[in-house]
Amino acid sequence: MKRLFQFIANQLAVLTFLCAVLAYLYPPLFLIFKDYFLWFFAATMFALGLVLDSGDLKNELSHPRRIGLGVLTQFSVMPLLAFGMAQYPGFSPAIALGFIIVGCAPGAMASNVIVYLAGGAVAFSVTLTTVATFLSPLLTPMLVKFLGGAIMPIEFLPLMKTILLTVLVPLALGLLIQPYLGRRLALARSFAPGVAAIAIIVICSYAVAANQLRIQDMALPVLLAVILINVLGYIIGWWLSRLYGFDHYHRITLMIELGMQNAGMGVALALKHFPPEAALPGALFAVWCILTAATASSWLRKHHHKITKDALI
Repeated sequence: MKRLFQFIANQLAVLTFLCAVLAYLYPPLFLIFKDYFLWFFAATMFALGLVLDSGDLKNELSHPRRIGLGVLTQFSVMPLLAFGMAQYPGFSPAIALGFIIVGCAPGAMASNVIVYLAGGAVAFSVTLTTVATFLSPLLTPMLVKFLGGAIMPIEFLPLMKTILLTVLVPLALGLLIQPYLGRRLALARSFAPGVAAIAIIVICSYAVAANQLRIQDMALPVLLAVILINVLGYIIGWWLSRLYGFDHYHRITLMIELGMQNAGMGVALALKHFPPEAALPGALFAVWCILTAATASSWLRKHHHKITKDALI
């Protein structure tokens, strides 16, 4: 069972893509999760709470400038990129708003895994995810309302309530029960990434299933916009981290954290509070950014090893 969950976590990109294809070809397979997708997302936050290491967090928090710059970049660059993309006249109001929601939702657990695979600063990644997650109940609905209010009517408090219940509460619960698990904490942590991966797969596949007909009409322009936001996020993250004076490991981390968004939260919010098509950008973004990040992590790790080897010769 443990190996199965590890396999699911390691093959997140492939499994997300395959299940999204299945959801498109046979929507009823995933439409059964209509009333449960928020619970699945809460599971990802609970899993994150279990794997957080307080020692690593304290060490990174001793560098407040680095954390502050990282979080500021997360809550400014991607929302603005998404807002710019939402201005494309061919998008319906719901799809335009969907882009804004994704752009305003940083801090995905999957990014921590990708940073690890890429040889980046894992503790920095986890700290950014944690801080962004704790700030998201206030900043995400505030940014969505500010940037998307002209597109569709947006209620701030319902968005905030959903994020509190599905993000902050399960995250805090995961942190709180760590001391009570004792020796079983290591076992729980070995299952946590797999649990989070399953939840992300189900959420994104449900969003694809719910938007099957819309995908036929809008898949190409939405996907092109998703690709552009993702690539620009990586590029801007890398160059801003150089401007900030970050070392190589922290540059990799900020680049990945910026290019990858918490698409699971974006999809969950869109499905809960807006028309189903608002979840389409988030669903496609989740699939695409995981694929690109997994590919980039492999290249970055090999490139880093080559640099290290050359330096030793």
